Amino acid sequence: MQIPRIGKELFTLLDGKGLEHKQHEAMMLLTVTEDQWPHIAMISVGEVVALDEKNLRLALWPGTTTTGNMIRTGKATLAVFIGGKAHYVRLSLEHLPTLPGAKHVRERFAAQVFAAREDSAQYADILTGVMVRLKEPESVINRWNETVAELLM
Repeated sequence: MQIPRIGKELFTLLDGKGLEHKQHEAMMLLTVTEDQWPHIAMISVGEVVALDEKNLRLALWPGTTTTGNMIRTGKATLAVFIGGKAHYVRLSLEHLPTLPGAKHVRERFAAQVFAAREDSAQYADILTGVMVRLKEPESVINRWNETVAELLM
């Protein structure tokens, strides 16, 4: 089912709140390389925030393949597995200017939901998506909270 917005469950995951309770969730961010190959990267709840169900912001490390692909194409797809469903979100991106005085230097993007799809199967349940264990949870969650706050500026 195609919808031009993310659902409530995905919005709640990406709302930028309670990151310490969401620290194990990881998502896949897909882009296309210059030679037209799919490129997959992991992204955390500390690098993406939903402003509403149609608009997100992303903060990525400078100089990465993913960041370069997003700057070049203005497109990405976010894949998230929660609540027994797979969520695929096509994003139309605008590269934002560098935030003066940012505590964590990132390439920032405004993302408009171009299309969103929730996928599930009648014959099987999706039990989990990509899960991570942070090596230094306190410092990482602090950085995530600061990054999300800067994305909301």
